[in-house]
Amino acid sequence: MSTYDKQHKVGPDYQRQGFVVIDGFLSEQERANLLAVVNEFHQQWLDKNAEFYAERAINSAYLTASTFLNDVQRQVLFNFIGSQRVMTLAYGLLGKQPAFMNTQLFFDPANPNQKNYWHRDAQYHLSLDEQREALKGSQVLHFRFALVDEPGLEVIPASHINWDTVEELDVRMGNNGKAPHHDLPNQYRVPLKAGDLMIFSANLIHRGIYGMDRRALDVLFCDPEPDILKYANPDCLPRGKQLAAIDDPTAFTVTQNCLDTAK
Repeated sequence: MSTYDKQHKVGPDYQRQGFVVIDGFLSEQERANLLAVVNEFHQQWLDKNAEFYAERAINSAYLTASTFLNDVQRQVLFNFIGSQRVMTLAYGLLGKQPAFMNTQLFFDPANPNQKNYWHRDAQYHLSLDEQREALKGSQVLHFRFALVDEPGLEVIPASHINWDTVEELDVRMGNNGKAPHHDLPNQYRVPLKAGDLMIFSANLIHRGIYGMDRRALDVLFCDPEPDILKYANPDCLPRGKQLAAIDDPTAFTVTQNCLDTAK
């Protein structure tokens, strides 16, 4: 099946199970260019966050900000995020106004024995009742680009629209003798090869699998809702010549307009 055909299956597959994988989405040149920028960001981030990394860190964020990358390196990321192929998928899943929320880089912990953990992204800022309600609300999507071969994710399929079972909730929240790293009956593992793209809902119950010196670049798109975009960092957005150089800057301009309106 061609990449074109796979992209046209994304919507139904995603709606049904909360995730979808497009094998070999990145060309070798795209992958190499992104990996070079990501590795530069990662090294500088490690230098500044050595203690946090040694304690527990498994990801960093705000790659497109001006903190660690120069304008040329940031433009590589901006151009990729605003490329026609990426934006076509964002339109297909979010409609005419997909908003850019953030970027994240997922890597292995310093401690090889550190446990991974089941979670929904929203559990870190919403109550349980609010998390349940969020399954019917606005969407946040991870576009995960595997820059090297990696173990990938484990997910609970369709949990982006279905609330936790008793066991899933106990494990996810660490209640009743359970811990977030315990296995779950319906878990499904999704390994990724270098160049693959996995799109998944932030509401999906999931956990990362550590190992293989992973380098997973996540681009987060969302519905243009102020309650979601209040978490966006204005320094991560392109401006002026940076914006003009992007093939399709819609996701960035939607976010900027939303932030400007909220002032």
